Amino acid sequence: MTLSLILRDAETGDFGAAISSSSPAVAARCINLAPGVGGANSQNVTDPRLGFQLIEQLRSGSGAEAALEAVVRGADPETIGYRQLLVLDTSGKAAVFTGDRALGTFGEVTRENGVAGGNMLANLGVLDALVDAALAAEGPLERRLMAGLKAAVAAGGEEGPLHSAGLSVVTDAGWRVTDLRVDWADEDPIEQLEMLLDRWMVERDDYINRGINPHAAPSYGVPGDE
Repeated sequence: MTLSLILRDAETGDFGAAISSSSPAVAARCINLAPGVGGANSQNVTDPRLGFQLIEQLRSGSGAEAALEAVVRGADPETIGYRQLLVLDTSGKAAVFTGDRALGTFGEVTRENGVAGGNMLANLGVLDALVDAALAAEGPLERRLMAGLKAAVAAGGEEGPLHSAGLSVVTDAGWRVTDLRVDWADEDPIEQLEMLLDRWMVERDDYINRGINPHAAPSYGVPGDE
């Protein structure tokens, strides 16, 4: 019921993740990013705690493979078979775990600086389209993530309809400079997410500047913001 992607920008070291699912609020439950540390997605029958644990393993200095091995080894053996975990580290190395109780057609694709995984997919080519379109795209990391999501849908997407989607990016600013979600849409949440992204990218850098240097931040003319 989920397809997802984590990317690392090889030039800046920034991380981003994108995800879509038939279930509600998928991005809120599944995406984990930490500036200068890496990214981890916890999905399928989701245990959000595993994503937090993967980030902590990366933060302690483990690479993607070692982080994944440690979290899987320490997980409840009665439930780990339901989980799918993706992790990407600061060297651009990726690792994936998919339990033997994953749903439907499932799989993963790893590339340098990118990893995609999914379950209940229309076909496994969806994952190649997801990661390869994103890695081939140009522009801000947000736009590359969106290119991946759109390519995944064009390649078949999930077996059933998608209802939620989200994407997030972290930079050296120290927080999620982009964190956009469509928590439920009756149809085409990725199109709605792209509309949000178009609106957000116009002012993203201004809001970064507000956090770092508020004296130089522009006003938008709303009451109390003059």
